[in-house]
Amino acid sequence: MTKTLTFASMHFTIAFGVTYLLTGDIVVGGLVAIVEPAVNTVAFFFHEKVWNRVAARREQLGSEGVMAG
Repeated sequence: MTKTLTFASMHFTIAFGVTYLLTGDIVVGGLVAIVEPAVNTVAFFFHEKVWNRVAARREQLGSEGVMAG
């Protein structure tokens, strides 16, 4: 859990820092530091669903090939 928290802190800090350097706006930097990880989390959820579906399909095709041969 500690590793997860330190990674999250690093992610927020980098997102804020990069945005602040690009815009010079502390509010925009703060918003991006909060919004970007939230959007990334939702995207990761759907990525995992697709990834698992593809893996299951490949496994199914692989076992069908073994049975057919």
